[in-house]
Amino acid sequence: MAYKKKYAVMALVGICVASGVAWWLQNKTGTSGDAAKPAVSAAPGAGPGKAPAVEVAKVETMTLVDETQAVGSLRSLQGVMLRPEVGGRVKQIFFNDGQRVRKGQLMVQFEDQLQVAQLSQAKAELSIAEANHKRNQELVTQNFISKRSLDESGAALEVSRAKLALADATLQRLKVLAPFDGITGLKQVNVGDYLKDGADMVNVEDMDAVLLDFRLPERFQAKIRAGQKAQLTIDALPGRPFTAIVQAIDPLIEASGRSVGVRGCIDNRQQQLRPGMFARVNAVFGSRDNALVIPEEAIIPQGGRAFVVKVVAGDKPDTLVSARVAVKVGLRQPGKVEILEGLTAGDTVVTAGHQRLQKDGTAVRVVDLSQPGGGGKPAGGPGPGPAAGAPAAGAGAAAAAGAVPTPAAGPQGAKEAAAKSKPGQGDPASKVAMSGPNPCLRGADAAR
Repeated sequence: MAYKKKYAVMALVGICVASGVAWWLQNKTGTSGDAAKPAVSAAPGAGPGKAPAVEVAKVETMTLVDETQAVGSLRSLQGVMLRPEVGGRVKQIFFNDGQRVRKGQLMVQFEDQLQVAQLSQAKAELSIAEANHKRNQELVTQNFISKRSLDESGAALEVSRAKLALADATLQRLKVLAPFDGITGLKQVNVGDYLKDGADMVNVEDMDAVLLDFRLPERFQAKIRAGQKAQLTIDALPGRPFTAIVQAIDPLIEASGRSVGVRGCIDNRQQQLRPGMFARVNAVFGSRDNALVIPEEAIIPQGGRAFVVKVVAGDKPDTLVSARVAVKVGLRQPGKVEILEGLTAGDTVVTAGHQRLQKDGTAVRVVDLSQPGGGGKPAGGPGPGPAAGAPAAGAGAAAAAGAVPTPAAGPQGAKEAAAKSKPGQGDPASKVAMSGPNPCLRGADAAR
C-alpha cells in the first residue's frame, strides 16, 4: 500500500513540473514576439504602418500590329492537266519531265495519217467545187444554165470549204500544245500508248507566282482588304519568311465553319515555293505607332467594363495613394493590352495587390520585385541599376511586341545580320536573277 502511494506522489509531482515548464515557455515566446513587433513596424523605408504593398508598372508607348494567325496552302498561279480532246495513239513526245515550256509549244503528237488523208481529200473536193462554181458563173452569163444550177454549185462550194475546215481542225486536235508558260510535271504517257479522250498526260504549272489560300473567322471579314500583306512561314523551309499580297476575299461566308476565304499572291520567281506546301499565315490588318500599353494583369474587369488602379501622389509629402480609373482597351498581345482612353504615357498602374485597395485614396507602398518584362519602376523613387537580368528583360519585351531579336555581337553575328538583311543571301535558289515586274501585281500596280 505504501508502495502505491509513493508512485502516485511521484506522478503528481511530474505533472506539476511539466505544466510549469510549458507555462514558462509560452510566456517567454509571447514576450519575445511582442518585443519584435515594434522593431518591424519601425524598420526604415517601411512607409505607413498599415499601407498595403503593391506592384506597379509604367504606361509605355510602342508600335502595335493588328494581326491574326491562320494556316493555308499554296497553289500555282496557273495549273492544268493536259488531256487529249480526241482518242489516238501517241506518235511523239516533245518534252521532258520538269522542263520549262512556252505557250503554244508542241507537247504531244498523235498518229495523224488518217486525218492527213482526210484533209487532202477535203482539199481536192474543194478544188473541184470551186472550178464547178466558176464554170457555172460563166454559163449563167451566157444563159446556157439556169440560176438554180449556179445556186447549187455555190452551196456545194460552201460544203466543201466546211469539210476542209473540219478535217483541218481534227488534224490540229492531234497536236497537244502548252496553254501557257510553265514547268511540266511527270509525264504519264509513253510513245505508242493508245489514249482515250480525256486521259491524263502531264501537268503544267506556272510557278513564277504562287497563290496562298487560307481562311479567317468571319469577325475579321471587315478588317481584311485587297492589297494588305500577310507574312507566312513554310514548315518545309524553316527560317525563310515570305510575304503575300492579298488579292481577293471570297464574298461568301462558309456556313459550316463561319469563316471567309482569302487568297493572296507570293512572288516566286526564285522558284523556292511549290504548289501544295503548308503555310502558317500571319495576316496583318494594320499597325499603330505610339500606342499606350500596360501589362494585362493591371486590367480589372467589372460589369462589362475595364478598370485600372492608378498610383498618384497623396496630399502628404512622399506618400502615394490609389485611384481607380475606367479605361477603354484596344488590341491585345501576349502580356500586353492597348489603352485607348483613360491613361497617358508615364502613368503608374497597379499590377498586383488590387484586392488590398478597397477604395480610392488608400495609401500604398510600392514594392519592386525587378521581374523581367515587368515594364515598370517603383513610383516612389528611382529604380535599381541594371541587373544581370536586364538584357533578358529587353529580349522578352521585344518578343512580346513581335520584334525580331538582334543577332549576337561579334564578327560572326555581324555576318549573320548582314545575311539576314539581304533576303535570299546564302540560298542557292536566290541566285536566280529576277527580272521583269512582280507577277502578283496587276494593272497600274505592275507599272510602278
